[in-house]
Order: sequence, then C-alpha cells, then structure tokens
Amino acid sequence: MKKQTNLLSRSLSLTVLFAMIVGQIFQVSSVHAAQITNRSLTLQAGVSDGGSKPGGVVNHLFSFTLPSGTTVGSLQFEYCTLAAGTCTMPSGLVTTAATLAVQTGATGFTMVNATNGTPYLTRTAAVVSGNPLAVTYELDGVTNPTTANQTFYVRISSFASTDTTGASTDTGTVAASTATQIMLSGTMPESLVFCTGATIGLTVGVPDCATATPGAVSFNQLFSPTDTATATSQMAASTNAGSGYVITVNGPTLTSGSNTIAPMTARGTSAHGISQFGMNLKLNTTVTSTVPVGLEVAVPSNGTNYRAQAAAGYDTVDAFKFVSSDPVANSQNGGAGGSDAQILTASYIVNVPGSQPAGTYTTTLTYICTPTF
Repeated sequence: MKKQTNLLSRSLSLTVLFAMIVGQIFQVSSVHAAQITNRSLTLQAGVSDGGSKPGGVVNHLFSFTLPSGTTVGSLQFEYCTLAAGTCTMPSGLVTTAATLAVQTGATGFTMVNATNGTPYLTRTAAVVSGNPLAVTYELDGVTNPTTANQTFYVRISSFASTDTTGASTDTGTVAASTATQIMLSGTMPESLVFCTGATIGLTVGVPDCATATPGAVSFNQLFSPTDTATATSQMAASTNAGSGYVITVNGPTLTSGSNTIAPMTARGTSAHGISQFGMNLKLNTTVTSTVPVGLEVAVPSNGTNYRAQAAAGYDTVDAFKFVSSDPVANSQNGGAGGSDAQILTASYIVNVPGSQPAGTYTTTLTYICTPTF
C-alpha cells in the first residue's frame, strides 16, 4: 500500500510539473507585438523632385508613437506592395542611397541600408520608452516606386536587438502613393501696353488704360502776350521687351488757318510776348505764378521694374522743346529691360506776341511707343 502511495505521489508531481511547463510554453507563445500608433509616412520633396513623383528622388518622413515600455535597439522599414502577407518590394524603389536626416523622440540612431527595400536604424544601446513615445525619422534620398498612382506600404517594426534579429517588439504599417504629376504651362507673349488720353487712372495701384479719358485737351486760358497758357495730357506704357521702349511725339505745331505758333526747336524757358509752343515731361514750378504745371513720371508703389524717364530735351524742369518725331520718353532708367506700367504726363506751354493773329489754334499729336525685343 505504501508503494502505491509513492507511485501516486510521483505521478501527481510529474503531472504538476508538466502542467507548469505547458503553461510556460503557452505563455511564451501567446505574446504578441504591440501596435505602433499614430503612424504616418509623408512623401516630401527632394532636391528637385516632388514628394510623390514616380521614380523621384525624395524624402520619406515617418512619424509614429511607440508603446509604453518598448525597448528599441533597431527599427526596420520594410517596403511592400501589400499591407500584409508576403512582402514584394515595389518596382523601381531604391533605398540603398538613403540617409537618415532627421530623428526626434528616440535618438542616437544610425542607418543601415545595405539591403534594398528594408533599411533599418540601429542604436549601440537600446532605449526604453517609459511612456508612449512620439518619434519621427526622415529618410532622405529614397527613390520612389516608378509606377504612377501606385499605393505602397511600409511595415515598421521595432526590435530589442540592434540589428533587427529576434522577434519584433512592436509593429505598424503605413501607406503612401506615388502620383502622376500635374504639369501646368502657359505662355507670356511679347507684350506692349500703351495708351494716351487727357488723364489715365490707376486700378489697384496699377496704371489702367481702360480708364483713359478722351484726348481732346484745351489750354487753361486764352492766349495772351502777358501770360503763359498751359495744358497737360497723359500716357502709360509697359513692355517685356528686353531693350525697353522709346516714345516719340509726332505732329505739327499749333495752327489756325495759315497762322502758326512757333515750335521751340531748341530747349528753352518760357518767355512772355514771343511765339512759343513747347512741351516736357516734368513737374514745372515757375511757368505760371499760380500753380505748378505737369507731374514727374509716376512710380506706383507695387512692382519693381519702373524704368520710364523723360528723354533728353524734355527732361528739365521749366525748360521746353517741340520737334516732331523727337523721342520724349524711354525706359532706360536703370538700364535696358522689361518695364512695368508707369504714367507719364506731358506738359504743354504756349506764349504769343501781342501781334499773334486771332483764331482757334489746334494740333493733333500722335505718340508712338516702339519696343525693341
């Protein structure tokens, strides 16, 4: 009876020991890697290629959160055509030239990219996350898959080992896609915008030829040997011509039947009692005793390429000239090149002797703007 009791006791002991071993085996086999959360992969522009360009050499920015208590000696990025199952590397993908450019959260890693499609980060000593740890890693110089509009996946795995050996501790997958690039094109043709009128206004600070008023201009007073009659008109010009533009004035002097007012063929000042018809493109201050006449070439506040200036002979305050076909303005201020729109104001003066025949004196002036492309 004693012998049977001993055998039963041993049998029970073996049963308990077997149960403990089975329990331990079951416990080990039931451990699963935790899920990496807040995962994203942003395809960022490279040196010359857009982030999602098929076959573009770009930067891949990974952001994710490691679970609490994670021990990380290495992090692997496995590029696949599917999110799960057998991993097939996307066609055209190249990771062997990539570099680790940015790392935050868990740092101290270097990159190992000897095997195409499965680069990993390694650390000489594992780091342990006490709390969920947000991290980012930017892999620069990755060549995207070459198929347009292709979704691909990167399986992220963390390992306690420093070389991705052993079981992964945490895992997660991110998705990204290449995309056909949208290529926009447009043409700026050779351009000249030029207009004249009594006045020209601004629209949102820019000279606007649509606002030009009719070109019928009257002098401010009757002609007199003791006072100077004045008038103004305006023009606006812009061009993208590489050598800029030149504006000429064309037409006769003031005429009434067979009577004329003498044009100022040489630059001179206004003088009462003699026959004078002249013009300039300046703000004149001493022509009359009451108000200034004319304006300087306007420089609006928006833009930078404002080159217009009065031409020689027409660029001196209170000095006037008129010769048909003369250049009166050009866009050489600061050198040749395209010019944004500016308003130029032409100032006209008339002086007459007391013997000037009565009549209505008129002239029609034509301004011609010639760009050189």
